[in-house]
Amino acid sequence: MVKVYLKRPIITEKTAKLAKTQNVYVFEVDRSLNKKEIKKLIEEYYNVKVAKVRVVNLKERVRGLSKFKNIRPATKKAYVKLQSGYKINIFPE
Repeated sequence: MVKVYLKRPIITEKTAKLAKTQNVYVFEVDRSLNKKEIKKLIEEYYNVKVAKVRVVNLKERVRGLSKFKNIRPATKKAYVKLQSGYKINIFPE
């Protein structure tokens, strides 16, 4: 079984604005990765140069008061800032 480390890019209005103004892209990544590994993955997969990586760990969250509970699993988000002159085309036009 192949483990997927780079799960998906996070596409919202906020991340689109970050990409356009500050050249920062947001990805959901595997929780076991550190900043250096994230940088290496992004550089190899998208063929770009990464300037900085910031990471946010989101803990598991349980919502609901009845016997049916909605559980959001724990995830890790990586904010990746690219060097000037590089761009990732993940947002639909």
